[in-house]
Amino acid sequence: MHPELIKPVKKVRGGVKVPHSKNTKDMPVNRLPAPETVYLPMNQHIGAPCEPVVKVGDTVKVGQLIGDSDKYVCAPIHASVSGKVSAIKELRTATGVVSKTVIIENDGEMTEFDGIEPPKIDTREEFIQAVRQSGLVGLGGAGFPTHVKLNFKQDAGIDTLIINAAECEPYITVDYRECVDNSWHVFNGIHLVKDMLGFKKVIIAVEDNKPEAIKILERIAEKNDDRDEIKVMPLKSKYPQGAEKMMVLSATGRKVPPGKLPADVGCVVMNVASAAFIARFVRTGRPLVSRSLTVDGSAVANPQNVRVPVGTEIEYIIQKCGGYSEEPVKIVTGGPMMGAAIVDTHRPILKSNNAILVLGKEDISVKKQTDCIRCGRCAKACPLSLMPTIIEKYAKAKDYSALKAAGTMVCMECGSCAYSCPAGRPLVQYMRNAKAVLREEAGK
Repeated sequence: MHPELIKPVKKVRGGVKVPHSKNTKDMPVNRLPAPETVYLPMNQHIGAPCEPVVKVGDTVKVGQLIGDSDKYVCAPIHASVSGKVSAIKELRTATGVVSKTVIIENDGEMTEFDGIEPPKIDTREEFIQAVRQSGLVGLGGAGFPTHVKLNFKQDAGIDTLIINAAECEPYITVDYRECVDNSWHVFNGIHLVKDMLGFKKVIIAVEDNKPEAIKILERIAEKNDDRDEIKVMPLKSKYPQGAEKMMVLSATGRKVPPGKLPADVGCVVMNVASAAFIARFVRTGRPLVSRSLTVDGSAVANPQNVRVPVGTEIEYIIQKCGGYSEEPVKIVTGGPMMGAAIVDTHRPILKSNNAILVLGKEDISVKKQTDCIRCGRCAKACPLSLMPTIIEKYAKAKDYSALKAAGTMVCMECGSCAYSCPAGRPLVQYMRNAKAVLREEAGK
């Protein structure tokens, strides 16, 4: 084994083997033409929504600040096209959230805002403030403001940065393309984060079904890590290997306790595309106004990886990928395991979206729901050692105390239980219902 490659420290329990289905892995990202209109919701991240800092009739340019908040857990939002603010109104996003939305009519010029320039960074505080100004949120799907994740106390005992390049969901390949096409940006971003925040070691975790990405990352790590602090860790291809708590366990052997975060065991986990973006932002000063995503599924004519302005309508993206090859059975934002099914494609892409799946008949196999046979496969598949059928029972009974004791809120809704269930039971939905019962009781 090459010295830059290391083995996982601990095997993750549970999980399932899902189809690889990486149909677009050999397709570099194609930048689509900007749409005539973009819709920029002020709620694009976990935390407090932004408030518009522009008004109807204002002329804006690409990268200009259009939304912000004085709340800590928040990330500013910038114009993704140049043009005129035609409206600010409440609209529903693809996730079902109703959000105040800034609508911009594109002037076709894509003129960059005059105030864009590389940030001045000499200190840790200036670096974290620059990350906030960039508008970066987790690009792997969670949407947590990155500056909050990085702003830990220097004496907190956090020593390990884990770069998540696992991409264990079927279909999605944009993180793989980031590793292959923009590996220098990935490493520049890693070095910036490591040096500014004082991490002692960095582990880049990649599933072993991506040998080309592993080879490229290993080669660059060898050339650009004189202190031997950056390692590439191939992970066994198994879902949900890319989940934060699972990755921390694999990479370090440290177990994140229920209700705690990776930082509580000395780790920070960052998506590989987020690291690459930080490198680009520090070099250019251009904030997060566009993103790459995979468009795939048997019901879209030309599956591909694309880059689009944030706020582009999903329907526009599908049409630019050749439109529908057949009537879709389901359209999903994100991966098929943890993504959200949508009923209206006239909804905008958010910063955290990494895929649009237009699934046809050959993609979806619906099991007929039958009675539970107590086979235990759901419990065996659960990476967090929960008992989904027991939680289902307590959720139906609205037994608050039993749900709490069963560890319901620990569930990360990965879907491994439902995927492995031979009776076709919608166990993820039951888990979500159980959480709703607990929240409802807590709010009384």
